[in-house]
Amino acid sequence: MTRTLIACLAFLLTLASAWTPADTVSYLGNEWLRDTFLKLQQNNKIEPRVLVVDIDETSTAALGAWPWPRARIADLVETLLGHYGARGVALDIVLPEPADAGGDARLAMLSQHGPVVLAQAFDFQRNRPAPLREGALGGAVPAAGPAVPASGYIGIHASLAAVAKTGNIGFIPDADGVLRRVPLTTSFEGRHYPALSLALLDCCSGAPPLARPLPAQIRVNYGRDWSAYTVATAAEILQHQYAADAFRGRLVVVGSTSLGQGDRVATPLGGSRPGLSVQAAMLSTLLDVRAGTAPAPWPGTLVACAFAAAAALLATLAFPRLSAAASVALLAALSLGWLAFAYAAIGHDARFATTAPLATNLFLLAVAVPYQWQLAQRNSRRLLDTLRQYVAPEVVAELLRSDIDDPLKPRLLEVTTLIADLEGYTGHVESLPVEQAAALTRDFLDCLTGPVIALGGTLDKYTGDGLVAFWGAPLPNADHADLALEAARAIVERVGQLSAARVRDGGRPLRVRIGIESGPAMAGDFGTSFRSIYTAVGDSVNTASRLEHAAREFAHDVIIGAGTVERARRHQFLALGERHLRGKEKPSTLFTFAPQMAPAMSNDRPHAAPVAARPGSAT
Repeated sequence: MTRTLIACLAFLLTLASAWTPADTVSYLGNEWLRDTFLKLQQNNKIEPRVLVVDIDETSTAALGAWPWPRARIADLVETLLGHYGARGVALDIVLPEPADAGGDARLAMLSQHGPVVLAQAFDFQRNRPAPLREGALGGAVPAAGPAVPASGYIGIHASLAAVAKTGNIGFIPDADGVLRRVPLTTSFEGRHYPALSLALLDCCSGAPPLARPLPAQIRVNYGRDWSAYTVATAAEILQHQYAADAFRGRLVVVGSTSLGQGDRVATPLGGSRPGLSVQAAMLSTLLDVRAGTAPAPWPGTLVACAFAAAAALLATLAFPRLSAAASVALLAALSLGWLAFAYAAIGHDARFATTAPLATNLFLLAVAVPYQWQLAQRNSRRLLDTLRQYVAPEVVAELLRSDIDDPLKPRLLEVTTLIADLEGYTGHVESLPVEQAAALTRDFLDCLTGPVIALGGTLDKYTGDGLVAFWGAPLPNADHADLALEAARAIVERVGQLSAARVRDGGRPLRVRIGIESGPAMAGDFGTSFRSIYTAVGDSVNTASRLEHAAREFAHDVIIGAGTVERARRHQFLALGERHLRGKEKPSTLFTFAPQMAPAMSNDRPHAAPVAARPGSAT
């Protein structure tokens, strides 16, 4: 439940980021990441449709200081249209006051009857003490679609505004001061006005106007480097330094990159770029849209949400099976995958938040990974506390490295059960003082326990004078039968050494009885709320107990069931014949080890005749 809640909260972070207004998202790193990708993707492929005419320092040095007479500006426009064959000209220069009457009249005629667009600048700030109202507004268009409301303006003087085609060059920087979007349509006092580049494209491109309605703002495609544009100085144009018709069919933007004119803005490409470069990039952006060569739209926001949902779901399913380091690596891989998609998608969706899924991943890293680590630590402590009572440290370590969700959960496994006890225990201890009886019991159980733990067995329980152990659980082990048999050999040897030492001290010899059987068993934690107990239950376990009891009828210390003989690969056996075991309807064939080791010393129990090892057994 907690994991699901964490995943949902992580996904909601992306959902909130994806639908947050653009100026707020910029604070979340979205715009910074977009700007970084944009710089990496910039190209200098030549833009053949646009000409930039720059009134730069060399032009003012050659032709006179700024501001120029309107007649000179009219000469520049006429030269571009007539001598060089330009399709249309936009002046990225606001002319709020009248100047030389002849020049103003020529500009009015060029804009009224020719492909010339003049500039006016709307103000979008709401907190000015007095709204801007300078010059006059012109070029209103029928209202169609959304528009950005303006609070003031710097227009052109009245004689031009009455007849000229005009376009807005005012802009709204993002919260960090960077110009990334330009208003396509501006509303002021109930009327709509187009952007400069849109007005030029609508009137002078030689193609039908862009379909309406358009978005109120459009993200400028700064993908072309400034070097991709053909830039000519105003002096070069007026002095006819280019061949006639050199720029035929081009749309021209006239402005200034001169620092002295102060037309500088911050863009994703730098902190101080000429406003003229924005107008050129904007014109290219709209030309791409009209030509159908703009990147095809992708549903970036939906992909971001789907990606975050998949990451949250994957974390919920995978984290419980992964280490903390692997979980962090998974989140890192997911983040890199998203960044690769976002890098490719920024040109296809101007709105989607590139960092939105990263918010989900960051939340998962900060909350889900530590939570899962705490769960793993708690489960590990529980596992350790429980299993250290039963199994070797190596098995515990292997369990911790395994991908088993709950190693203590009861499962049906193939196991081999070994049950051992001390024959005649009561006779051995009844005449001994309590301290000596306890020491004998402890020493005997140590002989049994050491080989079990050393060979990776699981200690089920002590039975007073014996124990129950099994192999194959909690970790499956293909060698469970052979390991149990090797443990039985080691137990017999160690008990023999303890017996010899006891005889030397004047005591009675000791004999261990062992029953071993293999087969399916249900192994797991069958404890209660009061006590945990990891054990195995099943027919093979019961059979091992019956075999241990049957050992008293033979001179052999280890009695082995048919299931173990069938599964063993490294041992040879002697068949002892058939016996009816308690609880069994049919007689069972009993086996012991082939005589690599001598049977226990006894004269009152039958010995079995040696038989060949079963087919397939190791010799």
